[in-house]
Amino acid sequence: MKLRNRFVLLLDILLIILSVLGSFALRLDASQIAFYFPAMAIMSGVALLVKIPTYFYFGLYRRLWVYASTNELRIITLAVTTASVITSGVMSIVLLTANRTDLILGMPRSALGIDWLLSLVLIGGSRFAFRILSEQSSGKQVKGRKALIVGAGDAGALVVRELQKSSQLDLHPIGFLDDDPAKQRHEIYGVPVIGRVSGLAAVLDNQQVDEVVIAIPSAPGKLVRQVTDVCRKKNIPSRTMPGIFELIGGKVSVNRLREVDITDLLRREPVQVDDRLVGSSLNGKRVLVTGAGGSIGRELSRQIARWSPSELVLLGHGENSIFETLLELQEDYPSLSLHPVIADVRDEMRLESVFAEHRPQVVFHAAAHKHVPLMEVNVADAITNNVVGTRNVVETATRHEAERLVLISTDKAIRPVSVMGATKRLAEMIVVNAAHRTGRAFSVVRFGNVLGSRGSVVPKFKKQIARGGPVTVTHPDMNRYFMIIPEAVHLVLQASAMGTGGEVFFLNMGQPVRILDLAEDLIRLSGLEPGRDIEIAFTGIRPGEKLTEELSDDSMTFAPTAHPEIVRVESDEKVDSALLINSLDQLARLARQGETEAVLNVLDEVVPGASIRSTPPPDMNSLV
Repeated sequence: MKLRNRFVLLLDILLIILSVLGSFALRLDASQIAFYFPAMAIMSGVALLVKIPTYFYFGLYRRLWVYASTNELRIITLAVTTASVITSGVMSIVLLTANRTDLILGMPRSALGIDWLLSLVLIGGSRFAFRILSEQSSGKQVKGRKALIVGAGDAGALVVRELQKSSQLDLHPIGFLDDDPAKQRHEIYGVPVIGRVSGLAAVLDNQQVDEVVIAIPSAPGKLVRQVTDVCRKKNIPSRTMPGIFELIGGKVSVNRLREVDITDLLRREPVQVDDRLVGSSLNGKRVLVTGAGGSIGRELSRQIARWSPSELVLLGHGENSIFETLLELQEDYPSLSLHPVIADVRDEMRLESVFAEHRPQVVFHAAAHKHVPLMEVNVADAITNNVVGTRNVVETATRHEAERLVLISTDKAIRPVSVMGATKRLAEMIVVNAAHRTGRAFSVVRFGNVLGSRGSVVPKFKKQIARGGPVTVTHPDMNRYFMIIPEAVHLVLQASAMGTGGEVFFLNMGQPVRILDLAEDLIRLSGLEPGRDIEIAFTGIRPGEKLTEELSDDSMTFAPTAHPEIVRVESDEKVDSALLINSLDQLARLARQGETEAVLNVLDEVVPGASIRSTPPPDMNSLV
């Protein structure tokens, strides 16, 4: 027991005795005290013997009371009430025993109730006195850099509270900005709401502000951009909290504050998820994730772990990435049954043994080659991994009676002009065909690019900026749909729970973003100016790339789902099973034989809307 809690224990002994004496004093006249003194002494002893162990049991000596909250108040009430009930029971037995003997022991029964009330006030009051004294002490420490908090909601209040208590960031909150009219001219933890977000520039001009903190996890990218643009022009540093999807499974605190990132500028309004539906599809289930070491696979594993599956199998062919995923999940979910599996989806016999051992009920298939230009010069590997690998996973899952399978697909599968896009469309056809054949809940979730994934454009731009430029953009009009990884996976889990079999779901990717705008935003976030500090160079469209990606083609019709950010293909995407099987066998054989041209011919014939052969031959210098 720490010294401060020893002091609390000694204080409790005094308060327990004082409570007993007070209960008698409030109940009796002064002339009656002497007569009732024996009962008073006995009750004091009983109270000490009962209440101290009870308070120990409820953890009243293991807490830092300077951080006491309403939860601690509930525990104090429960502990005091339990101790008082036991004390009353013991005293009733003592009085009954005394009445059966010649011992005369007077005891007003109402003193027991008064003792409970006094104990609650004294024990609870002493604990919260520590917190009040701590807050008064921290409130006097106004030294340090001054911070302006954008957002006077729950997250803003928690950040202010942490800043007031902690010297970690050397920041002292001086005010809030919030657009809610009801919060204007009010205070939170002694910090006033001094205006609206639109008045940020004026506040920075009229007050000394050393840093701006955006404390709105649900803030859309438009608001984050508005704040950071003003701060950049005023040369004031800014920090933000991660978005709501990134905070899932975490907590709001000053430790989560970070520099504003490009993902913050592309945030969208958070949407509600049907927790009951997602929970019923994952809770207590045996789940397997292929490609669990990749960007999407790792985030899938993180979010699946939150739903307490009975078992989570992490399958991937890269031992380092699987090991990193395993370490992270073991730290965050120590009680979760985790099984790392090093395997390649192209190895059907290995998959067979893994499925036989773990018998997964839910499978998320995220393993795939994804780099468009590289697949243009590695056609055989694209076929064996993205097509044959998917076929192996689907067929093995079918044989071992998996209840649900979800394929992670891409917008590049629509009217593909690249090998990668064509192989992903074939993978979709494999899953949809299996769903129709078996009646199982096998489905596809299709979305665009995710920010920050390994090998994506953002890490590449950051490295170029760090080197002093130039930042290379393929074409000034090149644009892509973007979504942050946690948000995409959040919606994947929702879509997967809605699937009944054979659906192709599209995630609402919002508006496409110009890659040139993305590059300029990253340069500005680095404190530099495009064209002045960092040059932007245009290198030309790479093999297999489109200027604009598509999430559907003209032949498809769509229907809304129960979720506003997810739609599904309404037109039936059934394929000729025999034709598909023959084509897959032919592609696998041609890939093994290295017949690249023949593979491209088959892809153009089999994949709807494909025009792979129209893509110019790849130039090795244009692949990156």
